[in-house]
Amino acid sequence: MDPGSSSVVVTVTDGRGRAVADGGLARWLARLAPARVRGEVAVALVTDRRIHTLNLQYRGKDYATDVLSFPAEDFRLKPEATPSSKSVASGRKAVAGAERTASPRTREPRFLGDLVIATGVARRQARQAGHAYATELRVLALHGFLHLLGYDHDDPEDHGRMARAEARLRRLGGLREGLIARAVEGAAKKQVAKRESKRLRPARAAGGQRREAAPARASARGWGPARNT
Repeated sequence: MDPGSSSVVVTVTDGRGRAVADGGLARWLARLAPARVRGEVAVALVTDRRIHTLNLQYRGKDYATDVLSFPAEDFRLKPEATPSSKSVASGRKAVAGAERTASPRTREPRFLGDLVIATGVARRQARQAGHAYATELRVLALHGFLHLLGYDHDDPEDHGRMARAEARLRRLGGLREGLIARAVEGAAKKQVAKRESKRLRPARAAGGQRREAAPARASARGWGPARNT
């Protein structure tokens, strides 16, 4: 996957065909596209309410997600994309054949698909990540674009392909993190917090009475709970 020499045209609108200021998102994404990809991508920056409606309609998920991808039915990048991926993909899944967000397409250039990004969610995630809103738009657009190319990190046959592609392209694009890496890191932190919570929770003695955990002491085997010897 060699970015930099592709012929991908990216348009960014408000979801109703009206151009919006994108902070250089269109040029940035087009520059990162794999060399052999040719075609057009439409990016719609919409309200949280709008993406909530789409997420419920196409995925059955009753909340506002961050990004949805709607691949064109007749396009999938091979052989780099997940072998078993269908024309169903998303930034946490959508389906092909969703409503288009720009003007009708002609055969040239080939239409690759739509990306829909929730601006409110993106702004909140940008604050949480400690970077600019424009940076978060790039994080989300890159993730969604890889889904348009046929990658699917939820597919058992992916074997990390999408994560590796995202890591490589986000580094080339000057991003500190990608959406997949962020999700993995977040899940790991939750697991650590869950284990800590269990470790610190007072043990229950017989009869439902609380029993304080035994104090720790040093031993030849290292620190551990003190016990009568």
